[in-house]
Amino acid sequence: MFDDQAGWGTSDVVSTGDVVKDAMRKEQIIRDIIAHQEDLKVLLERVKTLEKDTDKLTSGNATLQMYIDNLTLQMAKRR
Repeated sequence: MFDDQAGWGTSDVVSTGDVVKDAMRKEQIIRDIIAHQEDLKVLLERVKTLEKDTDKLTSGNATLQMYIDNLTLQMAKRR
């Protein structure tokens, strides 16, 4: 059995003595790891997308701020 409290450290695997059960458990663990890796890939892609969106919004905000500053200067010159 695996110790859920082990976290990132190594955990002790207790062999049941049944080769078939041990192999099935190992296969299930490998499938779980692969599934978690896929989930992490999806999350990483989402983070990359959000970073790109944030960069676009930041650039847009800078452009808007420049526009506001220019309008403010024009308004001040008219007075």
